[in-house]
Amino acid sequence: MYWYKLFIFYSLFFITACQPATSPPPKSAEREANYTVEVTAVKSQILTKTESYTGDVKARRSVRIFTQEAGKIITLPYYEGDSVKTGSVLLQLDDALLKAQLNKMQATYHQVQVNSKRVHLLTAKKMIAEEEALRAETEEEIAKADVELLTTRLSYTQITVPFHGIVTARLVELGDIVTANAHIYTVIDPNSLFIEVSLPEYAATQLKLQDKATIRIDALGTSTWQGKISRLHPTIDLNTRLSKVEITLNSPPNGLKIGQFARITLDTLLQPKLAIPYAGLRRDREGEFVFLITPDKRTKRQAVRSGLRLADLVEITDGLTEGQLIVTRGFLGLQPDKIVQIAHP
Repeated sequence: MYWYKLFIFYSLFFITACQPATSPPPKSAEREANYTVEVTAVKSQILTKTESYTGDVKARRSVRIFTQEAGKIITLPYYEGDSVKTGSVLLQLDDALLKAQLNKMQATYHQVQVNSKRVHLLTAKKMIAEEEALRAETEEEIAKADVELLTTRLSYTQITVPFHGIVTARLVELGDIVTANAHIYTVIDPNSLFIEVSLPEYAATQLKLQDKATIRIDALGTSTWQGKISRLHPTIDLNTRLSKVEITLNSPPNGLKIGQFARITLDTLLQPKLAIPYAGLRRDREGEFVFLITPDKRTKRQAVRSGLRLADLVEITDGLTEGQLIVTRGFLGLQPDKIVQIAHP
């Protein structure tokens, strides 16, 4: 009997000793801290907006050639697409009549000069009145002016190229009789081609000279070329609210022509704005919001208003201030007023 009681005592002691110790109940805060989230600070950033626009190829130097004299065309050597060099003769009018008139006037001028000298000698000897000398001087000046006038008109019968260029329009033909101020040719400088683009005022005001641009010309395939902003027009159209910007290609491709349709991609730098990762912005029936992290690591629903979305960032126009922490990952089951653990990268 004694041994039987001793066996029961030690059996109960062994079973009791093997029981695991019961842990004290966790504190309520420890039970709540079962959300692990990633956070980021709200900060002011310079955002870059990439947008595409369309424009037209134009020439900075494009000259329309007009006649200054009337006459019959006897030389007209160039056609559309021809290259022309500075000083090359574009047009020659029949100048026979003007040359004859000039020869006649030169003879008259020579006669007037001889007469003027004779009158001055007689005036010096008091043989004629001084009025005769003044009249002779006037006639000499008039004859000289007539010679200069006919010489100038004669020079207008020949038109030369003002710069190295390409003929883009030929509007008359050999043998035509043209009037003064007739449009005969258009010549462009191929090295002065640029692309004119009309941009919204908000975009145009953020650009500056030498900003880079990527250009694609539809007529030349899918290849792209690099260029830069060469001119910013100072005005904005009151009807369209668009401003003109000129873009020059770094290396103009073969086949680039006036009037071609161009597509331009520009990176527009906006003014510094409050921005957060787009992943941190939430939406429900009540509107847009974020989860703020309070100093005691609790979540707080904060209503916000968003603006532009640029890549993986979104502008916040209302509801946040710089430096606040918001949740960007770990939203599964997350509710306001929950204690969270912040995951560190």
